[in-house]
Amino acid sequence: MDLPDIIPLFPLPGALLLPRARLPLHIFEPRYLAMLEDCLKTPGRLIGMIQPREGPDGEKRLSAIGCAGRVTAFSETEDGRYMITLAGISRFRLREEVQGFTPYRRAAVEWTAFTRDTGPVEDDPSFNRPAFLEQLARYFSNQRLGTDWDSLKEAEPELLVNALSMMLPLPPADKQALLEAPSLVTRRETLITLLEFALRAGDGDEVLQ
Repeated sequence: MDLPDIIPLFPLPGALLLPRARLPLHIFEPRYLAMLEDCLKTPGRLIGMIQPREGPDGEKRLSAIGCAGRVTAFSETEDGRYMITLAGISRFRLREEVQGFTPYRRAAVEWTAFTRDTGPVEDDPSFNRPAFLEQLARYFSNQRLGTDWDSLKEAEPELLVNALSMMLPLPPADKQALLEAPSLVTRRETLITLLEFALRAGDGDEVLQ
């Protein structure tokens, strides 16, 4: 699709969307209900997920890089809320916020640095799955988490690394580092490093800050 110059933004701490992955969201705030209504009227149906951050002066800002997703499914509850699914399309770099009359935030964005996002599924030829799953098992035990190990053993590298990056209970700054990783290989390496730090931090109540 032709990616637009201006997209609506959904700043949500800790929520990570990656290209070719899917993110379920619960929409209930009036401003984001308005955003969804406007989004569904556009050809691309794109929403930009982005992490809020605090500047050195304490001012609330937005991260420089986010990921846009296309609304591929939505359902309305009886009380007017929506459950939607975003399919990750491409990361973007924030240029500037656009002022206007919408109750939600919008921004002018650039896509040119992320052409690999709209290409084919990435592979990771050097991926050592047994060693990775062994580390992951220690992390899950440390965090008192459970999972479907059979699915993890069979999943393609991109699906496995991206799904874990999105779902693991990591701090927002770590999620942003995973988003900004330039390739699947560097994202896998980043994830391994983050898991190592989390394991060194101690028990499940001392995740790396």
